[in-house]
Amino acid sequence: MTDFSVDVLVIGSGPGGEGAAMKAAKSGRDVAVVERFSKVGGGCTHWGTIPSKALRHVVRTYIEFRNSPMLGCNMLDHELTFSDLLAHAGRVSDKQVALRHGFYTRNGIQLLHGHARFIDPHTVWVMQDNGGVIKVHADHVIIATGSRPARPDDIDFSHPAVRDSDTILSLEKPPRTITVYGAGVIGCEYASIFKCLGVKVQLINTRDRLLNFLDDEITDALSYHLRDSGVVVRHNEDYERVELNDNGVVLHLRSGKKIRSDVLLWAQGRIGSIRDLGLEELGITPTSRGNITVNASYQIPEHPHIYAVGDVVGFPALASAAYDQGRYAATHLVNDGVNVALAQDIPAGIYTIPEISCVGKTERELTEAKVPYEVGQAKFRDLARAQIAGVTTGMLKILFHRETQAILGIHCFGNQAAEIVHIGQAIMAQEGDANTLQYFINTTFNYPTMAEAYRVAALNGLNRLF
Repeated sequence: MTDFSVDVLVIGSGPGGEGAAMKAAKSGRDVAVVERFSKVGGGCTHWGTIPSKALRHVVRTYIEFRNSPMLGCNMLDHELTFSDLLAHAGRVSDKQVALRHGFYTRNGIQLLHGHARFIDPHTVWVMQDNGGVIKVHADHVIIATGSRPARPDDIDFSHPAVRDSDTILSLEKPPRTITVYGAGVIGCEYASIFKCLGVKVQLINTRDRLLNFLDDEITDALSYHLRDSGVVVRHNEDYERVELNDNGVVLHLRSGKKIRSDVLLWAQGRIGSIRDLGLEELGITPTSRGNITVNASYQIPEHPHIYAVGDVVGFPALASAAYDQGRYAATHLVNDGVNVALAQDIPAGIYTIPEISCVGKTERELTEAKVPYEVGQAKFRDLARAQIAGVTTGMLKILFHRETQAILGIHCFGNQAAEIVHIGQAIMAQEGDANTLQYFINTTFNYPTMAEAYRVAALNGLNRLF
């Protein structure tokens, strides 16, 4: 058994682990990172964010090219296959792995491949695939093990017709029909991707509307475009059982409906990846969703020298937020405290087709809080850049205070929404009079651009004031 000590041990090399490891190493600490997979990057790089968004991008680009009246399918050298699409996603993941592996090498961080398990509050065993065990003593430990798809015990996920977000991209070819159970972010994203591939899609939602944490107008737009593209959306449904046979899968719903498809994509929630981590040895009790409870500094109250960041602590469960949490935790342990807090307004990006992004309050939240707000809108169909690109579906919506004109929320639906939202986010983050609708009115935007939507929306909102 190999035995050594480090200042900081990070468990997991996804965004949260990477952010923590880099900050601790650049602050002069001796750092080691444990990764159970053979390559760094975590689920974000290998099964989740990167491959799914790479697939989405090439599918959207290919469909737009084929549907272009100027270009059209006659200019395509060949028909892209599902294997071609997945190969692109694989190449992107490989580039990300190489890039991130170089980060660890250049910063002198030890990479330990194996499964980590706590033996006591300062000791972790790393059990390797070859049977070897590495015993690591650490002054501080940062848990960044991420999350995994929730799998009910009564469903056979070993059956080739049953998939979750970790296994859906291992399909050899797209099915003719697919049922997506769970209409959260992952479910909606894959529903739109598979529909663009020509697959017949049924999206089963256990709630009364899609993505109800978003602004109502945005979710209405998403629902309309999914249905308009041919996706069958069913609300307020719960599964009773899953029937498997040689022809695919039949989903039995409690309402009495039966839905048959070639493949079932189970996208109903995620749970923290804490299996066999040895938390019970430390007296740490996770939530029913496998999340670790932490304080405002991401310390575990029972053992303040141990931190947890990213999906394993629950909301907001975003790769972007995980990285910042990792850096914040490492800064806290290095400096024995942090004088600044992470930004509270975190942008959300939902990579449906068209995509969605938002930051700040929704109309529903402002109405319930009795905040006097007004709305400014810009329709993409009115923007020259959108007309040039042929992507006129969508809108930008600014919510602002009627009296102070402070920006309270930004909501965007359409092409490049996840990029466009950051302009509004930057203004919202300013203090005092710097956060105002007047910034967009008095600022000159390049023309033609999608960013010009801010000026159009601001003037639209200003016209509503009296």
